[in-house]
Amino acid sequence: QVQLVESGGGLVQAGGSLRLSCAASGRTIRTYAMGWFRQAPGKEREFVAAITWSGGRINYADSVKGRFTISRDNAKNTVYLQMNSLKPEDTAVYYCASRGPGVAEYDTWGQGTQVTVSS
Repeated sequence: QVQLVESGGGLVQAGGSLRLSCAASGRTIRTYAMGWFRQAPGKEREFVAAITWSGGRINYADSVKGRFTISRDNAKNTVYLQMNSLKPEDTAVYYCASRGPGVAEYDTWGQGTQVTVSS
């Protein structure tokens, strides 16, 4: 069973940067696809970015393309989300999630980390 813990959130001014980390424990995630999602107050959770187990395929939501970068370090069992040029509309709780080999849906989630972007 994988456990995920996000960190790195905080308060930043518009135009600033943050790097979120998602540390996995319990087992290696080197064969897992990993994703970042976010949920703003009063809104549905939405997809932000995803990376395959090898890092060979990466996808982003249109709203973050060119500003956010997802990466992973399988040796450290950690996934990252570098967020640049932050906007107030990026304010949300950010969650990482894992999807094991052959699993259709993300089935393990972290507790989330708050990102607040002030204008």
